[in-house]
Amino acid sequence: MIRIEQGLPDHLRQEAALLYWQAFGPKLGRVLGPERLALVYLHRVMRADHCLTAFARDGRLVGLAGFKTPEGSFAGGSEDDLRAIYGTFGGRWRTMLLRLLGNDADAERFLLDGLCVAGSARGQGVGTALLEAIVAEGRARGYDAVRLDVVDTNLRARALYERRGFVLDRTEGIGPLRLIFGFNAAHTMIRPT
Repeated sequence: MIRIEQGLPDHLRQEAALLYWQAFGPKLGRVLGPERLALVYLHRVMRADHCLTAFARDGRLVGLAGFKTPEGSFAGGSEDDLRAIYGTFGGRWRTMLLRLLGNDADAERFLLDGLCVAGSARGQGVGTALLEAIVAEGRARGYDAVRLDVVDTNLRARALYERRGFVLDRTEGIGPLRLIFGFNAAHTMIRPT
């Protein structure tokens, strides 16, 4: 039995940062690493009001799903946040690379901004429960659809999204940025709420 709650309790911020990093570190590691600094950065920028959390029956955090609205995103941060953790020069080049990767908003569709499940909880319906909760959250906020982006190397996640009714809208290559981020393209997928 999985329990989904809105928000992120403050006492779980460190654990949530580690969970997020375990999921997205392979993609973001060259830009947000080393891990020690990435975790400090994530702890600083995670917005508790822009995520849903999944808990196991015993109360353990087993997953989270961030989302993006016109008011901000779960793990977006700013150039000031990057400079505070990585210094002036480090913050500047990281900002430029992350902007090249994309930082778009979508006024028409509710944006999933990262979904991650603890390794010990994979295959137990946590990802499905979080996806359905994100769709319900989008509906409750008045959106007609949910949008997400999944990298071409994450076949398992794409298969889950397709099973849950998401369809491919478009695929965009990232060109030479593939050498930094470790994937070639991002698939944008849509599902009506």
